[in-house]
Amino acid sequence: MTSLICGSIAFDTIMSFGDRFSNAILADQLHKINVAFLVPELRKEFGGCAGNIAYNLKLLGGDPRIMATVGQDSQPYLDRLDHLGISRRNIRTCPAAYTAQAFITTDADNNQITAFHPGAMMFSHQNRVADAGPVKLAIVAPDGPDGMLQHASDCAELEIPFIFDPGQGLPMFSGAELVHFIELATYVAVNDYEAELLTQRTGLTLDQIAQRVSALIVTRGELGAHIFTAAEKIEIDCVAADRIVDPTGCGDAFRAGMLFGLSNGMDWATTGRLASLLGSIKIAHQGGQNHAPGKAEIEERFLAAFGYRL
Repeated sequence: MTSLICGSIAFDTIMSFGDRFSNAILADQLHKINVAFLVPELRKEFGGCAGNIAYNLKLLGGDPRIMATVGQDSQPYLDRLDHLGISRRNIRTCPAAYTAQAFITTDADNNQITAFHPGAMMFSHQNRVADAGPVKLAIVAPDGPDGMLQHASDCAELEIPFIFDPGQGLPMFSGAELVHFIELATYVAVNDYEAELLTQRTGLTLDQIAQRVSALIVTRGELGAHIFTAAEKIEIDCVAADRIVDPTGCGDAFRAGMLFGLSNGMDWATTGRLASLLGSIKIAHQGGQNHAPGKAEIEERFLAAFGYRL
């Protein structure tokens, strides 16, 4: 059954800075930063959290349905979705705006500095979850703030279980708003930095958040992930990647694995391991949507990594 992915569709401009940001930014001059990074490598990619999650879920054989807003420049992306066989029935075009644009600079240590123009994303609240038809599971990923609030409320009202994934949109919300999201959500997924910010904003500990949802998932990069449920804390190991190329979109790949596992009744350990595997496959490729393993290959790699079949 369909998994609804509420979030952004964006064009990514990805640049590589060969040095470390820390060597270019003077710690005692942070009050007057004026820096320029020479970026000999530049690529334009299809991205956005919803687009990336849907792409990875489709690789697994899932049925992703994107709910997003795009702008006057969106036709290449819409054509791509048609080619991939991903429904765009719930993608709204806003002719007066541009599609969201991310400008991402990555340094030699895979640290990232991102500038983001939301564009049509700010009209995401015009989409309603009820228009998506039957949905088994949803995710509310980074999007326009009004849209994220609207879609979380819609899912709760329609009794659709959903993952709250604030991502880089987390700073847009007050502590009270974040607590509201947690109360509505079935699951919460954040990385370790976002987890720290979430606890600061809400005043809740990770254990307290886990008590309010069915599970709290905290990804930790090369350290793997922690899955907190009311009963236990599950450690998910990081799957060694073939090579480290580009971290852009790894979190989205992880979330696609979670959606697939949850939709198919997998236990938390298996779900987390599948999600970790997808992240390791993604990081070996440039951009968020250029890895293309078939479902059979993913299943074989899972068997090789964990010793049992999905």
